Amino acid sequence: MASHKSALKRIKQTRVRTEANRAHQTRLRHQLRKLRVALDKKDKAAAESLLKPTLALIDHSTHKGVLHANAAARYKSRLTRSVAAVVKA
Repeated sequence: MASHKSALKRIKQTRVRTEANRAHQTRLRHQLRKLRVALDKKDKAAAESLLKPTLALIDHSTHKGVLHANAAARYKSRLTRSVAAVVKA
């Protein structure tokens, strides 16, 4: 265990940040799952209504450092194409 004041503070900061990151990552995964379930069911209305908040959450995750920028772009592209395919069908 750390004994210096600064090391103790860093441990505390790390715990707080880890919890925040974990919460944000969980929120993102749940939102992605909701959209993917709507896509699997071919539910046009639900897919369209969930797309915009999901994309916003992906952007926010990138800004917070929870998600890499390229991964976010890949998710957004694939989800947008999938929703467009469901709406078109």
